[in-house]
Amino acid sequence: MAEAVKTPWHIWVVGAVSLVWNAFGALDYTMTKMGNAEYLAAFTPEQQAWFASFPIWANVGWALGVWGSLLGSVLLLMRSRHAVTAFLISLLGLAISCIYQFGMHYADLMRLFGSFPMIFTAVIWVVLIALYLYARAQAAKGVLR
Repeated sequence: MAEAVKTPWHIWVVGAVSLVWNAFGALDYTMTKMGNAEYLAAFTPEQQAWFASFPIWANVGWALGVWGSLLGSVLLLMRSRHAVTAFLISLLGLAISCIYQFGMHYADLMRLFGSFPMIFTAVIWVVLIALYLYARAQAAKGVLR
């Protein structure tokens, strides 16, 4: 009979912090897609129109990125090996979203938002890759079942 692997303390810290981090992304996505006037008041009408103009495939990428990360965080806290897959799907979604925003509409993005999206997206990439690698390492150690 296989011996159970003790859950390390850091899985709870990483899981909780990543859940809060990814909940902000889910809130942003939800408020933007639902057209919440109070939330969108922080953006100019031209910026709001830019968000609304995303083609379906870019929206799918955004959704995969946001909801994959949130699910990955929940699965990490549940000690499920499927957290690895969820974070990988999120990485795919982030890549799709970046292709649209930075690869196809970089000039518009910079004109409307300045350099902030580039910097913040780099932070998102670093965090998401770290979460994926962390989940993969914990799965390999048998912590995630």
